Amino acid sequence: MTYNQMQPAGPAQPATPGAGADVKTFVTAVLLTFGVGLLMMDGWALLSSGFGAFLGLVGGGFGVFWWRHIHGKVFPRELSTKSVVVLAVINVALALLLFLVAG
Repeated sequence: MTYNQMQPAGPAQPATPGAGADVKTFVTAVLLTFGVGLLMMDGWALLSSGFGAFLGLVGGGFGVFWWRHIHGKVFPRELSTKSVVVLAVINVALALLLFLVAG
């Protein structure tokens, strides 16, 4: 029978995700901020009052809370491209809604 001594573990090396992860995090920050603003303007346009903007702000807050619940952080370091694309599509839909209502 052989006895193998365990080697001490070295310091953990953090994985560096690279520039792509930084770009996705930045784009996520921009799209979340822009989306909440669009939601406020949609609320204002639909109800023609500041109360609509307030409801849009509350809805945007719940949206950011939901995003955090799904991804663990509001701006996670590791984020799938699918999540960023879905967020972009939601922003386009909110912008189209605003143009249709305000036009």
